[in-house]
Amino acid sequence: MNYNWVKGRSDVIAGLTVAAISFPQAIAYALIAGVDPKFGVYSAIVVTAVASIFGSSSHLINGPTSAISLLVFTALAFVDSENSKELFEALFLLGVLVGAIQIVISVFKLGNLTRYISESVIIGFMAAAAFLLAVGQVGNALGVKDKGNGHMHVLHRVWLTLSHGDAINYRAVTLSVAAVVLAVVLRKLVQRFGWPQIDMLAVLIITAAIAYLAGWSTPGSNGRTAVSLAGKVPRSLPTPHVPEVHTGWLPQLSVGALAIAFVGIIEALSIAKAIAHQTQQKIDYNRQIMAEGLANLSGGFFQSLPGSGSLSRSAINFQSGAATRFSGIVSAATVAVALLLFAPLLRYVPQPALAGLLLVTAARLVDFKRLVYTLKASRYDAGLVIITLVTGLAIDLDKAVVLGVVLSILLFVPRAAKLRATELIVTPERVVRERISDDPADPQTVIYDLEGELFFGAAPELDRHLDSLRQRIEGHHNKFVILRLKRVRHPDVVCIERIEHFLRDLSERGVVVLLAGVRPDTLAVLDNVGLRSWFPAEQVFPEEDREFSATLKAVRYAGIRRAALEPTAASKDAAERTEDLYYLV
Repeated sequence: MNYNWVKGRSDVIAGLTVAAISFPQAIAYALIAGVDPKFGVYSAIVVTAVASIFGSSSHLINGPTSAISLLVFTALAFVDSENSKELFEALFLLGVLVGAIQIVISVFKLGNLTRYISESVIIGFMAAAAFLLAVGQVGNALGVKDKGNGHMHVLHRVWLTLSHGDAINYRAVTLSVAAVVLAVVLRKLVQRFGWPQIDMLAVLIITAAIAYLAGWSTPGSNGRTAVSLAGKVPRSLPTPHVPEVHTGWLPQLSVGALAIAFVGIIEALSIAKAIAHQTQQKIDYNRQIMAEGLANLSGGFFQSLPGSGSLSRSAINFQSGAATRFSGIVSAATVAVALLLFAPLLRYVPQPALAGLLLVTAARLVDFKRLVYTLKASRYDAGLVIITLVTGLAIDLDKAVVLGVVLSILLFVPRAAKLRATELIVTPERVVRERISDDPADPQTVIYDLEGELFFGAAPELDRHLDSLRQRIEGHHNKFVILRLKRVRHPDVVCIERIEHFLRDLSERGVVVLLAGVRPDTLAVLDNVGLRSWFPAEQVFPEEDREFSATLKAVRYAGIRRAALEPTAASKDAAERTEDLYYLV
């Protein structure tokens, strides 16, 4: 491995920079999930370190994220939030389930299945997540206690909080508004002057200082503070812990775990792909999925919040000059050191300030231009966005993800099953091209080009095209048929069996069938079903390196056979015209 001092220095600088934003984000995302802030910090240590050790991307930083935390909150909604012991055990078990699902996906190399999940589903999910994240922080931003319980929908709880809640705490409102203003202004300054991206950390420090100087974070005579504080985080590192398994939890946790696993993979791979596009790094996607699984599995056994790839931290890592995955390890180690050194100071962080930061995070979570663009693109994309968005708001986020994934696949299959058939002709100018309506039909040879996926879903389309070809042959009494298979992919037994029956049927009628441009995968399946035992080898023209050469060879072969069968001047002239052919796309 060519690792040197220059790379090491770059990784250390990038890791320290990432840690500065990881710490406050970890606390904030734990609050989104409705769990103790320490579990978010533990995730920024364990999940980040394990994913960096085993991952493929040099710049991807894993750990708690807003989207995953919202899914965690939804997945744990069935547990009584007042029973902290059960809530935390369910959290750790959820992390183990998420990791196990992702590892299975990697072991069976199912990572490519994520490409069948429409981006529209993710856009709809992110819009719903952003809205729920924002409304979920209204109570903290106004300084009022949340009403309701975890069994109620988020919107119902917000309504109860606002309509039957406490009086608004204007000190809390002041801090949350200050946090929003500071977050927006500091981000603009960071972007304009290229300062280190520690704006979130700076917001927390400034608002904590304001609250302390104003006396709002100091307990009064009644032992209470004027504004709620983020809570204490113990000065201790995560320790091994085997989650308790309650079989009654598994059905409900499994749905949430499946949604988190899929969203986590999509989130991580999309970020890794985006950065790799700029760095030209080749990403091993199954290895990265395995790293996601190992990170969440380890996190479940080390009291951590489940996580995924973080867009903000990964971007900062890349922009800070990280050279290798070691930067993620540096970030995790720095958070661990900061936890040991500064944990007592976290009790001065006002909760309204965190709520303000999360409101800003919610706004940044949605790419509004991309959302509008997708809604305008097609009814298919708009429908997926709206269904996922409405399901996320009306029911919950994990079911929205699962429904979106199922719809993506269900809608993909009919589109993938579209098999296109085109008739080709040889023109007097010796050009092989697509036949148009004004072209006369060749009385002897018919050339059919098939294009699409040859899997079971395309079988009805294939039957329709082959029946049409049979009728054409019967109507014109064609003696030669060239079936071009260069553009068909992924054949399965259902479609191959239909092609074999078609070949046997025409052969019995005395029609010479030539298979042109046969790809290696198609040829292998045909060999497996015994085609060579009865079909003449000289009538099969495998795909070659030279573009269209197999098709042209088949056309020449048909011309020569025609001339041999009918040694007339017209047939001889037709054969000679096939000696110098070219294909017109």
